[in-house]
Amino acid sequence: MPTGSPMDAQTMLLVRRATYGPTPALLAGVQGLGRQAWLDRQLRPETIKDTSAESILRRFPRVNWSISKVRSEYAKSFGSWDVMIELTRATMVRAIWSERQLFELMVEFWSNHLNVTCPSSDVWDSRADYDRVIRKHTLGKFADLLVAASLHPAMQSYLDNTSSTKDHPNENQGRELLELHTVGISAGYSEDDVKNSARILTGLGTDGSGEATYRASRHWVGPVAVLGFSSANATAAGGRDVAVAYLNYLARHENTARQLATKLCLRFVGDSPPEALVARLASVYLANDTAIVPVLRELFGSSEFAGSAGQKVRRPYEDLVATLRVLGVKPDASGIEGIENLHWMILDMGHSPLYWGPPNGYPDVATAWQSPAGTLARWNSHLNIAARWWPTTLTGPDLVALIPRPRPATHGALIDALSERLLQQKATKVQQVAICDFLTDEWHKITPSTPLVKDSYAIGGRLAYVVSLLLDSPAHALR
Repeated sequence: MPTGSPMDAQTMLLVRRATYGPTPALLAGVQGLGRQAWLDRQLRPETIKDTSAESILRRFPRVNWSISKVRSEYAKSFGSWDVMIELTRATMVRAIWSERQLFELMVEFWSNHLNVTCPSSDVWDSRADYDRVIRKHTLGKFADLLVAASLHPAMQSYLDNTSSTKDHPNENQGRELLELHTVGISAGYSEDDVKNSARILTGLGTDGSGEATYRASRHWVGPVAVLGFSSANATAAGGRDVAVAYLNYLARHENTARQLATKLCLRFVGDSPPEALVARLASVYLANDTAIVPVLRELFGSSEFAGSAGQKVRRPYEDLVATLRVLGVKPDASGIEGIENLHWMILDMGHSPLYWGPPNGYPDVATAWQSPAGTLARWNSHLNIAARWWPTTLTGPDLVALIPRPRPATHGALIDALSERLLQQKATKVQQVAICDFLTDEWHKITPSTPLVKDSYAIGGRLAYVVSLLLDSPAHALR
């Protein structure tokens, strides 16, 4: 696709689904590289310079602290949420300003799939380290991710396995491992399977330093069997090896393949995942020994994906991030006040990243997010950000930079131009008329054909409203 040519519908669909939202620079980059080359590059995030995001992230140094560093710095206030809150804000920074967009989407996907609520008192010292584990394995093999996440002190604490003993196995992690993280309820596992799953995980936990450990004295010994996995589990000393073998078995189970394929389709294709695509993705997953990149290539290259335009709606967090990206909003010139305020904004909208309480992760279907209050909150955020009413310390271009030069001749032409810039498509006639009706007052009747002059409200005091009304449209709400 040559530079400067109109972007075809399939490329635009990929951009909207594989990123948190288009920006002019991103669209120019995709046009310059071509759709496939751009996707290849996104699937190799280590090749993408991310200077701007990395510079902003230096304002959040605690997200890089080790577990021991967190504990030593907060020795007098064990349980402090400071580091976890900083992690949440750093997560927002990456979504808004990182060039590694698909990578960040997949970090969110796995953080949701292997959910450990943040902030949460159980993981005050380990949640930032858990995030680094997720990031390390995000585009690797799911088997490696599952083992690393399941044995991590954050997961051990969150799902209460630290309290599990050979005499009283705690079933929480053993059950969620089957139900949510791997095979799913459809695998038909029994209560005996859950009990054995819990027994296999006994001995795993954390030590007094907050790090992961294995205590052989707490491991249940004896034969175990779960969904085709079996082990003599003959010694307490060998219990950790049995647990790792069990996790690797579950990661490669055909039901796990289907579960993950279904969730990937929910994220990238539609709220009703196509059965044929789910089956193909599961097959690719198993054929590639749980590697994720081949599955994503199959998904984005599928006819089902190509035909899925209009089938996914942005959740509140994605809507907020996409709004900031398309308007070119930048972080505070210094400090983090504006980023903190964005965090408060998304908390009020009920979709702060990493914050879902139950272990099943945020839902990813439109019906879960539909409400009058939710819609109003999104619309208010569009106007607040466009008008720079709040947060006030964020930086970036003025809205007048959105007005093309030479200036459009009519109000309808202006609305069209702004729609193409913000929504990547022309405004409908209904939108044009509705926005012009909004601009009309008792002294000035505005229609799409009304000439646009230098003192027109539409490019003056009401430009922020015109922009926000376009962002309120269904076109912006769609992934």
